[in-house]
Parts: sequence; C-alpha cells; structure tokens
Amino acid sequence: MSAIKGGRISSNLIENFEEIHKGLTRSEAIEEANRCLYCYDAPCIKACPTSIQIPKFIKKIASGNLKGSAKTILEANPVGASCARVCPTEELCEGACVLNHDTKPISIGHLQRYATDWAIKQKEPLFKAGERNGKTVAIIGSGPAGLSAARELSLLGYEVTIFEAQEEAGGLNHYGIVSFRLPKEVVQWEVEQVKQLGVEIKTNTTVGVDIKAEEIIDHFDRIILAIGMGKVPNLGIEGETLKGVCDAIEFVKQTKIKDPTDELVGKTVAVIGAGNTAIDAATTAVRLGAANVKILYRRTKNEMSAYQFEYDFAKQDGVEFRWLTAPLKIIGNEQYEVTGLECVKMALDEAGRPVPIKGSETTIDLDVVIKAIGQTKHSELIEAFSLNHTKGVVDVDAETYQTSQENIYACGDCVFGNGQTEAMVVSAAEQGKEVAKAIHRTFMLQSEIA
Repeated sequence: MSAIKGGRISSNLIENFEEIHKGLTRSEAIEEANRCLYCYDAPCIKACPTSIQIPKFIKKIASGNLKGSAKTILEANPVGASCARVCPTEELCEGACVLNHDTKPISIGHLQRYATDWAIKQKEPLFKAGERNGKTVAIIGSGPAGLSAARELSLLGYEVTIFEAQEEAGGLNHYGIVSFRLPKEVVQWEVEQVKQLGVEIKTNTTVGVDIKAEEIIDHFDRIILAIGMGKVPNLGIEGETLKGVCDAIEFVKQTKIKDPTDELVGKTVAVIGAGNTAIDAATTAVRLGAANVKILYRRTKNEMSAYQFEYDFAKQDGVEFRWLTAPLKIIGNEQYEVTGLECVKMALDEAGRPVPIKGSETTIDLDVVIKAIGQTKHSELIEAFSLNHTKGVVDVDAETYQTSQENIYACGDCVFGNGQTEAMVVSAAEQGKEVAKAIHRTFMLQSEIA
C-alpha cells in the first residue's frame, strides 16, 4: 500500500475489517460440545500438528470448565487462540472427525476459539515460569515459531530473550494475516502470555543492524532462528516501479498498523499469484472499496497453493480468478501511474509446465497491481550466523532442528521452501515446541555426563 498514494480514513471501511465470525454463544458452544463422542483413540488429535487433547478440551466446555479447556489447548499450542481462527481445520482436525461419515464434523475450531476467547477476556496468566536453571537462549523472530519456543523454554526454566525487528511482537500473526480473520488484539494477548513468564522481547531490534550476530553468539548458550521470510520478489517485468505496484505482504501489513483509507474505492486491482497471501491481498482490496479485484495465475486452479476454504472465501467476496494468465508488462501513464497490465494466456505442456500461447496477448485496464508470488529468504542473516542453507532455506536435522552450528537451531518458515509450501501457523508452533525440547535434552544429557 505504500506504493498507493492518497486516501482518507473511512469509518465505513474500518467496519469492513472487523472480524467476520463473531464466535459461538454459550448455548451454541455447549450444544456443539455435547455432540462430540469423546473418542478414546481420537483421530482429531493425530491430525493436529500440536496434538491438542481435543476431546478433553471439548468435554471441559460441556461441563463449564472454560479455564481448564483453555489451558488444555494452550499447553499444547502456545498460539492456540490464533490457530482457532486461521488453522485449516477442514483439512486437519475436523477433516479427521469420525462424524464426517454420519452427519457433520464437530466444529473444533469454533470451540477452540470459544475457550480461548474466554481466557483472553479474563486477562490473567495461565502458566508460571519454571525455576531458572542459569541457561540463556536467544530467539531471532517473534512469530508463532519464536513465541512457541520462548514459552516452552521459559516453562523449563530458561532465561529467554527474543530479538524482533518490527515495532511489535507477533510476526506473521500480527502483521501478515488480515484483521477480519485474525484481530491483532488476539496476537497481543498471546505475546503478553509469553512476556509474563519473564521472556524479554526486544522490538525494533534488527540483528545485523542494531546488534551483531557475533554478539548474540557470544552472550547466549543457545540460539534459535525463527525469522520467517522476507518481501515478495519482483515479477521481473517492465513497469514494476510505477505508482500503484505493491508487495502483498506490505499491503496487508499497512491495514494492521493503521486505519484503512478510501484510496482503493472504485479502482480495479489485479493480484499476481494464487497462494494464501494472494487471497488475503485480494479480499483486503475488496474491503478497501475496490470496484473489481482479479487474481491472475499462470497455472490452473489445481496448482494453486491457497487452501480451498480461502479460495471459497475469495469467491464469496466477488474476487475474479483468471487461470493460465501470466503478466508480461505493467503499463503506466505520463504521471508514472499504473493504467494497465499486458498479459498472455498460457497452456500446460506434456510435463505440466505453463507455456505462453502465441498471439494470445491482451491488456487489462487497471489501477493497482499487487505482487503475491511467494517471499524472499533472509540469506544474509542466515549467513551471518555461518549456517548451511539451500537457496535461503536453513539446513536442519529433521528431528532436532539443529543447524550446521551445534548451538544454533532453526524453525518456522526459514526451514521451509525449495518445493515445500510455507509452514502453517500451527506447524510453526509445533516446531517451536520441538526445538525447545531438543535444547532441553542436550542440557540434560550434558548434566548427566558431568
């Protein structure tokens, strides 16, 4: 949005960014909880990356023990309040529910939100830090993986410091997921739950700028890289410097740090890409008043990386999808403003690769182009810690997440890529937990040897 100038704050548009789902009422939650069969060998638990004891937390809702329900969720998943809103439950826990064969699955995500919303309203800490063991851990990044690792380590007695480049902690959940799906107040509560355990979070602190990697290596017993990913790369076509061309990550971020304005009202927007970030950018543009929003993707619907429920949501919002369409050139006027996008139709060859169809070039009249074709890696920071990596993806041990440096670990989006999709919030949280356990095991082993 920084590439889109002008605009006034609009109260009507602010309402568009209120959370879509209002949550279950008490009677709705109890009725839904009582539908659960409380399976002994529950497949929903196995389908949850953080292994939340789902029948247990649902039964506690049915009995009115909301504190116990929330603690059951958050013991397994430190960012369980966020995940209640953004997890692809249809593909995970709810997709594994045994009731899929008879009626409809239990609304596990909504019940998880009901319990964690109760906890948020209480404004009380749910956990206590463990007795300090004298060991220190630095975590670079305060997204779901970093917060999860920090919470687990603090419970185990470690002194934890998080270094965060942004003004506020929370990472992807705070800045990268649209407000109408995940309000920042939810993320702030999860951050506070970690801080009250004694974890120090140093915001506005960029490693390599405000503090050197060497200083962190020298002052901490262990280090965890949970740095996520960077900006959206360039499309590599003419016209990318025109006014009205922007990065999807930055576009969404601006709506999280300031009130929405009317700068897109009545305009035509094209989003390049078909991942979850592209969907977020497109539905955000709709809520900012755009008259028409198109998603352009050079492959087919079958190859898109966005979740099905994200796609369905965008369709309900009126977003138009143009498959097998690739951008060739962004067109501008004498004021260096976007006026159009030249595209070419594609076809998949025998190997499934998209190839342009000669003579199929067309021009779409546009005001804004939003790039959403993935994210760059933080290779410079990774190399500052002398870590082995593959095209910016940190090389780690599959079980411990230990890097090529014995005392440094990595988790979250910085260990995903090269053919893999980005980490889900819930899987990043689980990786944070696993890293914390791995670090603790190494210290326990050392104490036994000593």
